[in-house]
Amino acid sequence: MTLYQKLAWSLVIIFSLLCALIFNWSKKLEQHSQHQAQQQLHIHLAEHLVNDNPLIKQGVYDYKALENLFHTLMVLGPAFEYYFVDPEGNLLTYSAKPGKVVRQKINLSPIKKLISQPSSTPIYGDDPRNIEGQKIFSAAPVYNQQKLQGYLYMIIGGQAFDATLHEVKRDNPVWLGAMWFVAAMVALFITMLLLFRFFTSPLKQLNKEVSRIKAANYSLTEMALSPSYMGNNEIGNLSKGIYGMLSRIDEQFKSLQQIDKQRRELLTHLSHDLKTPLASLHGFLEVMKKPYSQLSHQEQQRYLTLAMDNCQQLKLLIEQIFELANLECGQVKIKTETFNLGELIYDCVAKLALNAEAAGVTIKVTPKICDFPVTADIAKLERVLTNLIENAIRHTPSKGLITVEVSQLNEQVFVSVSDTGVGIHADELTAIFEPHYQARNSIKRGQGGLGLAICKQLLKLMNSDIEVQSTLGKGTQFRFNLTKHAPV
Repeated sequence: MTLYQKLAWSLVIIFSLLCALIFNWSKKLEQHSQHQAQQQLHIHLAEHLVNDNPLIKQGVYDYKALENLFHTLMVLGPAFEYYFVDPEGNLLTYSAKPGKVVRQKINLSPIKKLISQPSSTPIYGDDPRNIEGQKIFSAAPVYNQQKLQGYLYMIIGGQAFDATLHEVKRDNPVWLGAMWFVAAMVALFITMLLLFRFFTSPLKQLNKEVSRIKAANYSLTEMALSPSYMGNNEIGNLSKGIYGMLSRIDEQFKSLQQIDKQRRELLTHLSHDLKTPLASLHGFLEVMKKPYSQLSHQEQQRYLTLAMDNCQQLKLLIEQIFELANLECGQVKIKTETFNLGELIYDCVAKLALNAEAAGVTIKVTPKICDFPVTADIAKLERVLTNLIENAIRHTPSKGLITVEVSQLNEQVFVSVSDTGVGIHADELTAIFEPHYQARNSIKRGQGGLGLAICKQLLKLMNSDIEVQSTLGKGTQFRFNLTKHAPV
C-alpha cells in the first residue's frame, strides 16, 4: 500500500467517524433542547386543565364522560394524549382507540418528580402506546375531598405529533441545508484526497527513482540521476539529500575500484622488483656453490659483493613497502618538536655526500647560513629530505648540481630540492607520487619507486603538501612548506 493510499484510507476513516459523531451529537442536542422547551412550555397545562374543568376538579366519578372529554381535547389539540392514572399507576381511562394503548400501568416516579421539581426538565415518563418508549409529559394530581384520587397524565407530542413532525422535516429548509452541508463535506473530502495526492506525488516519484537505482545495483554509471523534486521544503531537501548521498556513494565506489586496480598493479610491480634482485642473488650463490668451481679469489669476492648489493636492495625495498603500508593505514604518529632546519639539512647532505661524490654530483645549500627554526617531526622530515636528495642524485648526470634552498614567507618556511637532471615529462608530473610509478626517462639505480610516495604521505601527516616543477632535459624541483616556530 503506497503512502497516498494510507493517507487516503486514514482520511476516509477519520472523516466517517467524525461525521457520525457530529451527526449523533447534534441530533441528541437538538432533541434534548426541543423536549426541554416543549415540557417547560406545557408544564402547567395539566394543572390548569384540572383546576378549570369541573368534571375533574371535584373528583372523577364518571369515567365515560372523562373519556369523551379527553377525546374532545385530542381533537382540539392532536399533539397531546390524555390519561387518568390512579395512585398506583394504573390507567383508568383514556381516549385512544382500542389496541393503541399497550401499557395498563405506568411508573409514577417521573410524575412525582415533575410535580416536586418542575425545573428539572426534560423528564421522561412511560409512553402508554409504546412498551419500551418514554416521552415528555405534563401531569397534575386530582383530589377528591382532600384525598388523592389519581393524576391527569398528558403525553406531549403523541403519535399524531410525531407523524406530522416527520412529514414537516422532510420538506423543511433546515433539513435541505443539512443535506447541502453534507454535500459540502463530501466535496471537502474529495479536495483533501486531491491535495494528498499532490503533496505525496514527489515522494512517489522519489521512491520510483530509488527503486530504479536499486534495480541497477546502486550503480549510476549508466544512469542519469537528478533530484526529483527541487522545492525548498522537507521533501525537496530529502530529494536533494538522497541525490547527494547516492552521488557520494557512486564516487566512493569508483574510487574503491580505482584503488583496487592500483593495488593489483602495485603488487605486480613489487613482485617484479623483488624477483629481480632475488634471481640475481640466487644466480651468484648458485655459481659459487658449484663443485670444482675454478673461480679465483678475486672473482669470488666480486660475486659476494654483488650478492650483498642485491640483499641490500631487497632489504631496502621491503622496508619501503612496510613504511608505505603503515603510512596509508594511519599507523604512523607524528611527534612534533622545534629544531633548526639548517642543521638537519646539512646532516642529510653530509650523510649523502659519498653517494653524490660517487655520482659526480655537487650538492649546495642556499643560504649557506641556514638558521630557520621550524616545528615538525624531525625524524619524518629527515626521511623526506633524504628521499628527495637521493632521488635527485639518481636522476642527475655527472657534473650536475643539486640545490637545497630554504626561504621564508610570513609564518611559513619553504624547502625546495632542485637538480639539473633529466627532468620529467609534463604529462607525468601528477603521477610520480603514486606508488611504484616510474617516469619514462627515470634512471633506475636499485630503487623500487616508492620514495616519492612515502615523501607525500609523510608531509601529509605534517599538514604539508609537496609540489613539483620540471623541465625536460634541464631539471626538476620539489618544494614543500613547514610551519615556522613562533618566538616565545
